[in-house]
Amino acid sequence: MTQTLQPSASSRAGGAFAELRGASPLAYVGPNWFAAVMGTGIVALAAVGLPVQPAGTAVFAAAVWVCAAALLVVLSVATVAHWVRHPVVARSHLDHPVMGHFYGAPAMAFVTIGAGALATGRPLLGSHLAVAVDATLWSVGTAMGLTTTVLVPYRAFVRGSAATEAAFGGWLMPIVPPMVSAAGGAALIPHLPPGHARATMLFFCYACFGVTLLGCLVVIPLIWRRLLRYGVGAAASVPTLWIVLGPLGQSITAARRLGVAAPTVLGSAYGPSFRETTLIYSVPVWGIAMLWLGIVVAITARTVRSGMPFGLTWWSFTFPVGTMVTGTSALAAATGNDVLKVMACVLYLCLVGAWCLVVTRTARGAWSGRLLLTPTGASR
Repeated sequence: MTQTLQPSASSRAGGAFAELRGASPLAYVGPNWFAAVMGTGIVALAAVGLPVQPAGTAVFAAAVWVCAAALLVVLSVATVAHWVRHPVVARSHLDHPVMGHFYGAPAMAFVTIGAGALATGRPLLGSHLAVAVDATLWSVGTAMGLTTTVLVPYRAFVRGSAATEAAFGGWLMPIVPPMVSAAGGAALIPHLPPGHARATMLFFCYACFGVTLLGCLVVIPLIWRRLLRYGVGAAASVPTLWIVLGPLGQSITAARRLGVAAPTVLGSAYGPSFRETTLIYSVPVWGIAMLWLGIVVAITARTVRSGMPFGLTWWSFTFPVGTMVTGTSALAAATGNDVLKVMACVLYLCLVGAWCLVVTRTARGAWSGRLLLTPTGASR
C-alpha cells in the first residue's frame, strides 16, 4: 500500500509512466495521495505565521499555496476518474487495514487549502473571494472529516480484526480532521455575522477540538504500547510515527486561535476564561510534542542507516512538522518568548528541507509510474 518499489534502470531511462508498462495510471489512486496536498499547503500556512517575516515570505507562501491548490484539483479529478474506471479497487480502500485510515487525508487537504486561501491568497483572490473559497472548502472538508471520524473507526470496530501490534501512526488520520477544522474555523469567525453565528462556530470548533483530543488520548497510547512490545517494525512504516506530531501541534494552533476569538464572541463573562486556558493547555502539550519529536528523529535516523525505502508515507515528514511550526509560532505570539521564536524558525527550515526532498522524490516516482503501480493482488 505504500508503493515503495525501487526504480529499475529501464524506468530511469524511459519516459512518463515507463514502469506502468501500458497499465492505466488511474488504476490505483488511493486517498493517501492527498497527504501531498496537506504537506504542501502547510508550508504556505506556516510561512505566514512565523514570528520573523523576511522579505518575500508572503510571495513565497502564495506561490506554494497556488501549487497546493492546483494539486488538490488534479488529485480530486484523478480520484473521481479512478472511482468511475476502477470502482472495485476504489471501494476496497475503505476496508483495507492500512489504506482505510488515510481517508482522513482528503478532508484535511480541503480544509488546509481553504485556510491558505484566507491566509495567503488574498492578494490574488481579493478579500471577498478568499473568504468564500475558505468557507466553501472548510465546509466540504469538515463534513468529510466528521464522516471519516465516525465511519473509519466504526468499520474497524465491527470487523474487530485489528491486533495490538497493528497500531501505527495512520490510525490517527481519520480522527485528526476535526482538529484541523477547529483551527481553520477559528479564522472564519470574524467573517461571520456577530451574535448567534459567531457563537455557534466557536462552540462547534471547540467541540471538534474535543473530538480529536479525546480520540488521540486513546490511539497514541496504543502506538506507544506497540513500540514497546513489538519494536519499530517495518522500515516503510517508520515515517507514519511522525503523524503523532500532527494532532499535538495542530491542537496548540487551534487552542491559540480559539482563545483569541473567544473574548470577542463570549464577552467578558466567559471569554477571558477560554483565552487563559490557551497557555495552560499549550505549553505542556508542546513539551510532549518535542519529546516525541526527539524520539522519532532518533528512530528515523536509525532506520535510514539500515535502509528506508521511499513511499508516499514520507509525506508524514511534512504536515505534522508544519503543525509544530504553526503551534510554536502561536505560542511565541502569545508569550513573546524569544526561544520559541527561534524554535519556530528552525522547525520551519526543517519543514522546507523535508518538503523539498519529498516533493522531488514524489515527482520522480509519479513521472516514472512507480508510485502509481497497483499493488500485487489488488483487484481491478
